[in-house]
Amino acid sequence: MRILYDSKQLQFKDPFGTLIPNQECTLRIHIPSTVQATQVTCVFNHADGSHAMNMTMGYQFKRGAYDIFNGKFHFDQVGLYYYFFYITTRTGGFRLFKQGDDTNMEAGDCWQLSCIPADFHTPDWSKGATIYQIFPDRFNKSGKCDLSTKLEPYTVHENWNEEVQWAPNADGNILNNDFYGGNFKGITEKMDYIASFGTTILYLNPISKSFSNHRYDTGDYKTPDPMLGTEADFTAMCNAAHKQGIRVILDGVYSHTGSDSLYFDRYRSFGGNGAYWNQNSPYFSWYQFYEWPSKYHSWWDFDTLPTVNKMDPSFVDYIITGEDSVVAHWLRAGADGFRLDVADELPNEFLVLLKKRLRELKPDALLMGEVWEDASCKCAYGAHRRYFVDGELDSVMNYPFRDAIVNFLRERDDGSNLRSTVMAIAENYPPEVLLSNMNLLSSHDSPRILTALIDDFDGSREEKARRHLSRSQYNIAVDRLLMASFLQFTLPGSPSIYYADEAGMEGYRDPFNRRTFPWGRENTELQNHYRRLGQMRRDQVALRLGDIQFFQAAEQKIGFTRSYGDKQLRVYLNRSWDNWDIPTGHVLLGHKLHTVAPNWISLSPMGFCITEEL
Repeated sequence: MRILYDSKQLQFKDPFGTLIPNQECTLRIHIPSTVQATQVTCVFNHADGSHAMNMTMGYQFKRGAYDIFNGKFHFDQVGLYYYFFYITTRTGGFRLFKQGDDTNMEAGDCWQLSCIPADFHTPDWSKGATIYQIFPDRFNKSGKCDLSTKLEPYTVHENWNEEVQWAPNADGNILNNDFYGGNFKGITEKMDYIASFGTTILYLNPISKSFSNHRYDTGDYKTPDPMLGTEADFTAMCNAAHKQGIRVILDGVYSHTGSDSLYFDRYRSFGGNGAYWNQNSPYFSWYQFYEWPSKYHSWWDFDTLPTVNKMDPSFVDYIITGEDSVVAHWLRAGADGFRLDVADELPNEFLVLLKKRLRELKPDALLMGEVWEDASCKCAYGAHRRYFVDGELDSVMNYPFRDAIVNFLRERDDGSNLRSTVMAIAENYPPEVLLSNMNLLSSHDSPRILTALIDDFDGSREEKARRHLSRSQYNIAVDRLLMASFLQFTLPGSPSIYYADEAGMEGYRDPFNRRTFPWGRENTELQNHYRRLGQMRRDQVALRLGDIQFFQAAEQKIGFTRSYGDKQLRVYLNRSWDNWDIPTGHVLLGHKLHTVAPNWISLSPMGFCITEEL
């Protein structure tokens, strides 16, 4: 018999998940009577390892072969805490730690618990949203733009369907300066298409004037890239989105600028008043030079991306606090929030200032962060990140869900790891953050989901350019994507469609995940499937805002409920090679299911459905 404690179950910890200051929490632990425990002490430490407090748990009652101990506590201040138990017996004592979802004596991890600000709230429109992400140069082109101020050199593909430029130039450099001409007007023309998936948030990769096609090498924060159009074109696009009930969020790239920029100006494209040429430049203090001008700190040693001193007063004023700061400029132009590139590299103080300024300018603006791990306990560059305990971010890019879904559908997991991952995030994140998380399957930084679901090839760029899924591989990947997207749209959070995933686009990492949208060559089966998923989320508040509880996560079968008020939905997915008989309910959406007996239906292999009680 083992000592029983599971922080994800209310019988052991009440309430579930995070706490706010002075909120009472009850812990219960079930100890076999044979242990002869006399007292239990719960030891709480701060994230830095220093001691926070002890809580004594007394004997409550006996249930079967177990003695139940309980105790109540609260935290006075926000923070990230870790805890373990010390169990005193008649003959001595021992420590109890966590091992997976179980317990283990004298070895293992501590349990985690966050205390978050009482006034921490995310925008209502971000909870349970449906996101559509666009890499602006590759989505859709309409008309021509004035390229007289476009940073040079660059090339424009004559054919929209040409392969992306993947090879280095004669000097061995990859410039990322080939363009297709996707623009704001092109996005505006396709707003009905974007809205057809139930989209409520449109997320754009960087739009500021830049040398490269990815535009993470910012040239001028406050000016749109001429290839995309004018600021008036941007505002018109935002207005078109808002008429469809869609909010617009932009990529905020504040860790570094481009070397070819107004601020650094290595190539004198902006008149030679940048930090590279002028130590009296208003931007000189933004950068760290080892030997001016040619040796300077750059992002991951890419000399085209000089990093900035994020807390430099001039930089903070320019980006955040100034009357016409960068964030103020784009919010006034029509944006509704920002996704922060490499949020781990932005100091906590910077994020606090940014969040405060956003809320002053637009009380329901959204601030999302690029974080690849569990953001509640992230430690980066020697510092614990306080994304949630200080209310810095409203949401993050939910890569843990993506990885768990891929592993499950690739048969690397029987379902137990998927459940553990989902419930760990549900437990560790503030409830409103959980609902606002960007639940992605693909992004501009990851392989296309169709490819990821079947092929892990990671060869050279030349090999990737020639390599494509075979017809049989493609068909298998589509079957898996039907399941993956079903999970994505039924789990807590905000499902995100990376442009053209819904059209059946494949591709490895950058630049092959950034090909142009295949207009006229779409996979209509997938498109219709995504539209049904989007409609289902629009119609079912329990999918957008409901709690989650798993009732099946083993043998390649996943089952969970989404509950909101008196409404409960049951979600089933069968990854196994056997039929799965389930109770009949009112089927809201189903795939590969049939009736087998009164009050019973059966899910075939790769089948899924969502039901509500009759």
